[in-house]
Amino acid sequence: MTIANHLIVFLVCWWLVLFMVLPWGVKGHHESDEDFEAGIEPGSPIKPDIGRKMLITTAITVVIWGIFWAVVSFDLISITSR
Repeated sequence: MTIANHLIVFLVCWWLVLFMVLPWGVKGHHESDEDFEAGIEPGSPIKPDIGRKMLITTAITVVIWGIFWAVVSFDLISITSR
């Protein structure tokens, strides 16, 4: 596989993992005990912590991609037709 193929696999995995990580630890305004300003969507997160979630997503994706790289490099699973 080429570098471009590996990059595509990494990016697709990264997006999938990001959407799985985004809901972790989210608390909406409607769940808090404090009053919120008028005009704020009640379901919007109080502290989304996007930067930390992106780092977690990248770390998980590196592990997934590493497994994918090992499978492809060592020919553990053949993906070519015979």
